[in-house]
Amino acid sequence: MDLIFPSWPAPECVKALTTCRQGGFSQAPYTSLNLALHVNDESAVVAKNRARLSQRCLLPSEPIWLEQVHGVKVLDLDQVDKSSPLQADGSLSRQQNSVCAVMTADCLPILLCKSDGSAVAAIHAGWRGLLSGVVENAIASLAEPEKILAWLGPAIGPGRFEVGDEVRQAFYLKSQVMAQAFKASENSKYLADLYALARITLIQQGVKRIYGGDYCTYNQADMFYSYRREPITGRMASLIWLQP
Repeated sequence: MDLIFPSWPAPECVKALTTCRQGGFSQAPYTSLNLALHVNDESAVVAKNRARLSQRCLLPSEPIWLEQVHGVKVLDLDQVDKSSPLQADGSLSRQQNSVCAVMTADCLPILLCKSDGSAVAAIHAGWRGLLSGVVENAIASLAEPEKILAWLGPAIGPGRFEVGDEVRQAFYLKSQVMAQAFKASENSKYLADLYALARITLIQQGVKRIYGGDYCTYNQADMFYSYRREPITGRMASLIWLQP
């Protein structure tokens, strides 16, 4: 099983990782470590993949899987009923052994932690979430942005994420500096840089220590799922938790 561990100066009690696509049981086109139940893979196989992930990574508890909707809700896992379906695009916890998780296949996973090891969070940030405020909600919930570290996980790279001018205009209206995250492409389209949009947003919210942003899920087909490359595909997971 291939795993990516963030390269960031997080406290020792913070554990975090992102899965790649290899090392599971799913058959094509989900080959092979698909962790999502909503993409029409066999549920029993996804369960085996999730169990293998837990065993391989010695997870302290089952990750809290969210029903992601490209929205802005960030749940405090210490305050919710985990036995019910949880619709949100981010989660946070201040308790030990509570595993925050988001799934992606081109969208940007953002992992956050406090420098004193008091809290962690995971965010699913596609362009809609970035535009609407999912990052802002997470930072506000964690508080003390000067104490927050952020790691940007694998997402579609700036040379592959083509969007319409309406997307560029919407970000420009949000903050003019965000125009620098767009590059003109063909047919009146633009190439958007999710990593740059996330960095700008984090900095505007007071987060200065930002790491990662080194991958392209579209180009690195041997490592990652990509919805833009293969509309029928699996999902990676980005996990973060506090250990004793």
